[in-house]
Amino acid sequence: MNVLIWFKRDLRAHDHAALACAAGLGAVLPVYIVEPDYWALPDTSARQWAFTAECLEDLRQQLADLGASLLVRVGVAQAVLERLCRQHNITQIVSHAEIGNAFSHARNQAVQHWARSAGIIWTELPQSDPEQPAMIDNLRALNGAEPGQIPTARSLRLADDSCAHRQRGGRSQAIDLLEGFLSHRGESYRTTTHSPLAAERGSSRLSPHLALGTISSAEVTQALQTRLAERPGGRWNAALGSFQSLLNARTLNKPCLETPPKPLGPSASAELLRRNSDAARLHAWQNGETGLPYLDACLRYLAATGWLNHRARAMLIGFAACQLRLDWRVAGAFLARRLTDYDPGIHWSQVQIQCGTDETTPPRLYNPIKQGDAHDPHGLFTRRWIPELSAVPDAHLQAPWRWSGAGRVLGRRYPEPIVDIATAQRDAREAVWGVRRKPVARADIVEVLERQVSPSPKRGQASHGQLFLDL
Repeated sequence: MNVLIWFKRDLRAHDHAALACAAGLGAVLPVYIVEPDYWALPDTSARQWAFTAECLEDLRQQLADLGASLLVRVGVAQAVLERLCRQHNITQIVSHAEIGNAFSHARNQAVQHWARSAGIIWTELPQSDPEQPAMIDNLRALNGAEPGQIPTARSLRLADDSCAHRQRGGRSQAIDLLEGFLSHRGESYRTTTHSPLAAERGSSRLSPHLALGTISSAEVTQALQTRLAERPGGRWNAALGSFQSLLNARTLNKPCLETPPKPLGPSASAELLRRNSDAARLHAWQNGETGLPYLDACLRYLAATGWLNHRARAMLIGFAACQLRLDWRVAGAFLARRLTDYDPGIHWSQVQIQCGTDETTPPRLYNPIKQGDAHDPHGLFTRRWIPELSAVPDAHLQAPWRWSGAGRVLGRRYPEPIVDIATAQRDAREAVWGVRRKPVARADIVEVLERQVSPSPKRGQASHGQLFLDL
């Protein structure tokens, strides 16, 4: 039997249940499909593709070590699969199940419909099993097909997207990060995750690799358990325990998260989308020029690195939607494009929670001044990314308009704040809670709960509001 293994967000050859299954069925043809329609979506970007392309190069080498070639094809998934199955007498397709977005859901439905009509068996398997990792004993490759080139961002017509400090993709990078985290960086995990300056080192930085599957969550869990069995002492047990809880939450909650790009509940739909579609505000927010130093520093850091800790992500999207009254769908798509670790199955549910369109959780109203004082108390992060404020004293760094010398800086080297914080906070609070005080039909609430909340939280499973993206 000839079997096609379809790689999607599982770009590894180790602990790969679908690849192991395919290897046990017959000669294997590994395939990755680059879908131009996906890369034309408003939440995709060149930095994401650059990371993906590096993962594919690494996967190609992993498969070569097993004696197989990774075929890379560009086009509509159904058409590509149909052509390959016909050319290579494929009778079965194996892949991992995917939690994605509306595009991937529609694509999978189309492929399923075609496969049934063509008599092709398509088997979808869970990503990984911590209790029983998938082992590949023998891989017999189906040879003779041209591997194909991995396209460039330009050939996919992706806009230029400079990201000077982006993480590199590939399994070898993921292994290095995991080993570094477990050997020395992870000891401070619990105390560093809220500060973007400290989290850059103290976090595992595995989120983009988990998003694209260069490493499995089961493999990370096993490595954690091995490290804990060594009884490292000090702060290690608490730090790794916290990391394990969040990894569990990410894994257990993700299948429950759907990503419809619309607010949850008709009452919220009627009023929360009446945002101020102010192009100037949107431009200032996107470019880190809001006049709110800590907020702008986070936005500029994200532009340069493709990563940000969870607390800062929540502040960025929550402030954009609630205090700036920007359309949460536009702001959410922009944030997604900036994130190298963008995972639709997690990102959009978090966006809805932070923007107040999820009626099952209270809204989050973040004050950038207080956030800066709390998570950058010495101003090191803010000053690094907002050098225009070098002359501002520490006491006024997060609110430079309160400084007596503000006229020498604001409106010249650095913008005046685009909103008055106190007024924006009050208006946002009144708008969000005004909507929530209105009656909502019980049937609508039931629909929201069924769509967004797990029936019964399992051990180690966090609520959606606690589901971290960055780890």
